Amino acid sequence: MTENIGHESRQETTHRRRWGMLFVLISFVVAIAAGIGFLVVYWTHGSNMWLGGTLAIFFGGLGWMLVIWSHMLMSHKEVVDPRETLASEAHEVDGMFEDINAGQRDIHRRNLLKWLLAGGAGVIAAMAISLISSVGESPNPQLDDTIWKRGQRLMTQDGKPVTVDFLEPGSTVVVFPEDQIGSERAQTVLIRVHPQHLDLSKKRADWAPMGYVAYSRVCTHAGCPVGLYEASIDTLLCPCHQSTFNVLRGAQPTGGPAARTLPQLPLYADADGTLRARGGFTAPPGPGFWGMPS
Repeated sequence: MTENIGHESRQETTHRRRWGMLFVLISFVVAIAAGIGFLVVYWTHGSNMWLGGTLAIFFGGLGWMLVIWSHMLMSHKEVVDPRETLASEAHEVDGMFEDINAGQRDIHRRNLLKWLLAGGAGVIAAMAISLISSVGESPNPQLDDTIWKRGQRLMTQDGKPVTVDFLEPGSTVVVFPEDQIGSERAQTVLIRVHPQHLDLSKKRADWAPMGYVAYSRVCTHAGCPVGLYEASIDTLLCPCHQSTFNVLRGAQPTGGPAARTLPQLPLYADADGTLRARGGFTAPPGPGFWGMPS
């Protein structure tokens, strides 16, 4: 009687494990298909809805596979049978060999599951590497453009070139590149100060011919126009949030929420006394963006 019960129990276990293996395989196939679908959608620039949907199905399939594996393919009992050594009867020996054979089949199943998990890990790695390729990219590549080019003349709003005698010390004017007059991102505040008061770094020492310094007019905090100049303290002021910048020291922030200096435009005067750009701004103009503090 006991032998029949044990035989029926082993049959039930085998039946349960066969169904468990089938469900595990189905879950794994669904998960892998969804993972491959995620990669296809990602690299073809599909919609975020499809990205989220395939990602959810992928992890859902893996999770369901692990749940089935735990409930239907793992052993759920502990056997403790301390006893003295006794001679085994024939049916017990037969049962032992049956258990060994069943265990070998279980080992094969576990090896298969290991391969399944390895395949899932490979798909996860491919998905992770794909996502890493997006890390560090600017929201818009145009944000990296410093706009000004070497040799461009400084032009006023009405299209007049600026010469070295255009301003008196303590005065200012808004200028643009000659090919982008009126551009919001290109707008630059040109200030003339007394050259002996300038405190620029050695690298920037020749960027201010005859006391002319130029900075981006777009505030590095929230993008408002830095339009107010207080000549008595050589300070630019942003009217939106009251950020202040020291004109004599490369437009370093001295107050308010702005954390970055205004990008400086290096200048030189040509043979005719016309002010021109030595190159682009020292940094992309505008408020802080990807990878930069605001």
